[in-house]
Amino acid sequence: MHNPLRIPHRALLRPPGVYAPQADTWLLARALVEAGIPRGAHALDVFTGTGALAIAAARIGAATVTAVDISRRATAAAWLNLRLRGVAAEIHCGDFASVFGHHHYDLVVANPPYVPAPNDTAVGRARAWDAGADGRAILDRLCALVPSALAPRGTALIVQSALSDPGRTLDTLREHGLKAAVVARATVPFGPVLRARAAWLTETERIDPADDTEDLVVIRGDRIRR
Repeated sequence: MHNPLRIPHRALLRPPGVYAPQADTWLLARALVEAGIPRGAHALDVFTGTGALAIAAARIGAATVTAVDISRRATAAAWLNLRLRGVAAEIHCGDFASVFGHHHYDLVVANPPYVPAPNDTAVGRARAWDAGADGRAILDRLCALVPSALAPRGTALIVQSALSDPGRTLDTLREHGLKAAVVARATVPFGPVLRARAAWLTETERIDPADDTEDLVVIRGDRIRR
């Protein structure tokens, strides 16, 4: 997957247990670069991980950048990676909803947990990807809350797997007043997580036995000024 930020993966500090930027990160970054967000925007990166997408927001001209992650290691890594690149971001450690309702943002980017998992509760580093049996434990909350965080004409960009029902994301965003559409797609080989649970995904009829690739999509939601 093309890395539009041109940041070598090893240049991003990543403590053990912090989600590494990979195909979904770069697909979302590409959509961000191509989104036509005006310079001077106020940007929010939820589930920031290493801060790669917060860096992307700064590089397209965001005037302010806020980032949030539930992992202390991730927020520490994001703070360092942003600081090393001269980005003065506001970093929060906690549930993503904790930053909603205080400010309105012109841009919200989100790479949430979206992988279907046999267990309802994610622990440790699996919190970065496990999202309940249907992959929507976080997505449903995010889709319901993100419209309230957008400024007039604000834009949300959310990446997810086709395994976690993009149609439901589109429907929920529309139900909450946004114009929503898929703006980027990619097919990527199964990573270690999906390979490890391929048998469970097959048994529960989420994939076919021969499947070894995953479809990723970026969904854009726009608040239209009325």
